[in-house]
Amino acid sequence: MEDEIRDGESGSCEQTQVTERPKWDNKVQYLLTCIGFAVGLGNVWRFPYLCQIYGGGAFLIPYAIALVFEGLPLLHMELAIGQRLRLGSVGVWNSISPYLGGLGVASMVVSFLVGLFYNMIVAWILWYFFHSFQSPLPWRGCPLNLNHTGYVSECEMSSPVNYFWYRETLNITASIATSGSLQWWLVLCLASAWCIVYICFIRGIETIGKAIYVTATFPYLVLTIFLVRSLTLHGATDGLIYLFTPKWETLRDPKVWLDAATQIFFSLSLAFGGLIAFSSYNVQKNDCERDALIVGLVNSFTSLYAAIPIFAILGFKANENYIECQNWNILRLTNSFSIGDKNITVENYDDWLNYLNATDPSEVTSLNLKTCNLQTFLDKSVSGTGLAFIVFTEAVIEMPGAQVWAVLFFVMLFSLGLSSMFGNLEGVLTPLLDLHVIPSWIPKEVFTGLICLTSFSVALIFTLGSGNYWLEIFNSYVGSVPLLIIAFFEIISVVYVYGINRFNDDIEWMTGRRPNIYWQATWRFISPLMLLVVFVAYVVVEAEKRPTYNTWNPDYVDFPLADVQPYPQWVFVICVLLSVFPVVSIPLVALYKFLGFLQEYRMKMRN
Repeated sequence: MEDEIRDGESGSCEQTQVTERPKWDNKVQYLLTCIGFAVGLGNVWRFPYLCQIYGGGAFLIPYAIALVFEGLPLLHMELAIGQRLRLGSVGVWNSISPYLGGLGVASMVVSFLVGLFYNMIVAWILWYFFHSFQSPLPWRGCPLNLNHTGYVSECEMSSPVNYFWYRETLNITASIATSGSLQWWLVLCLASAWCIVYICFIRGIETIGKAIYVTATFPYLVLTIFLVRSLTLHGATDGLIYLFTPKWETLRDPKVWLDAATQIFFSLSLAFGGLIAFSSYNVQKNDCERDALIVGLVNSFTSLYAAIPIFAILGFKANENYIECQNWNILRLTNSFSIGDKNITVENYDDWLNYLNATDPSEVTSLNLKTCNLQTFLDKSVSGTGLAFIVFTEAVIEMPGAQVWAVLFFVMLFSLGLSSMFGNLEGVLTPLLDLHVIPSWIPKEVFTGLICLTSFSVALIFTLGSGNYWLEIFNSYVGSVPLLIIAFFEIISVVYVYGINRFNDDIEWMTGRRPNIYWQATWRFISPLMLLVVFVAYVVVEAEKRPTYNTWNPDYVDFPLADVQPYPQWVFVICVLLSVFPVVSIPLVALYKFLGFLQEYRMKMRN
């Protein structure tokens, strides 16, 4: 890496020298890193879920509007301000105004907290990856009980994939109030995940830049392989029809627009500080507008590209469940009415059922046949870990060469998670290094190791029996309201404190052209207004309901259905703190600076 001394002229910003700032080896390396940070696990398991519950193709309309008027303007702004000032998140906002120093601290805290639970998900992925080499796959069937006289009852009551996830992997407790013990296998996987992150990050962008060639591109190779294979599966067309058939009436639901706005916002990894840090390693004469468009559009394309094989496989799974349901009913009918084997088939099942209902309806009713409806199976919506570790693993079992597809799937998830972790860690390290809070005698490699070790130690809470409940809390409360608040203050700071005309001059100096009317309108009015509306709507929606969580409780009457419980009061307090703590630095730093100003002013008046 070469060092750069910033030079050149700009009519809007006084030039300062920034020495010993690393640079990317090339433009491709930088773009891949930004794309790898933006494209994460949410593209694979959150976007398809939203399409599923919000009317398939109809959801793409609010999603596209949110991308154009909220996502791209904020993305362009972060890449431009980081590239212009060549500082991390704390340095950027502190240099614009000392009163805004808390904004960078808030981004740094959010990046740290999100990195804690995000790498736990990577640890789960490693656990499944290690088990994907077994034949048969360990989640294919239920294990024997201790007496070897039958199968474990918890597994029989639920399913092998559910049992492997909740009991074999998480060893989950029945409530968040019961912590349970550290699960040693998860501790080892978590340690492995942090070791891999550290090795890839040991020399900053020098080692990240090398690793990103693999972690950012490999998921697209795997998605393409899955796309080809999934389209050949029986029932794939049912899943794709379900995805692309719009249900226009869903657009009347305001929650659709709210979820579309938050999805595009979080999907692009805005307000974490990672994108500002990455762009700060650019040369200043670089077309940041084009970079923003590339990263934003590639991110959205990836969501759509991932949705196709996911829905094709969900269609396959729905058909398998539908046929299994019918076969169960066929067996009941065959035995009850003494019909010859193979007389009733899946193809003529409906005709037989109508005939038997007409001749002996009471007997048919007494059999308590299952209701087999393909649409019902397609409507079963899951997201997040439920999609990756339950639905998809169950679908893989039925695919020929199950081990190969399981290994590919979890390697893809690992690559997505790892490249996003680079941005989370960069959002913590770069501001601390820019502030020179680290003694010069401590090597950067040692400091990076200390951050990773600290993160690992704190994240041990997620390896407890109640760890999954805590991870859901962190995901819901750290990765939502704080980011909206940070992004709102970011855009207000650039437009109305740094000055939009000054910012326009900077972009013209860097790119050779002035931002057009689209960027002007979104930065000045549309994006801040959208962020404010989304924030208020989000708070109102959350305030209307008491927070609850789904527990896995084998003693629950309706098990294996989730036992929905309200959070204990002390946990609810922690939820509120997790929403407030990351952004409390914004007013505190401003107040501290203002008090310092008043003190200086009083001293001047006395003199």
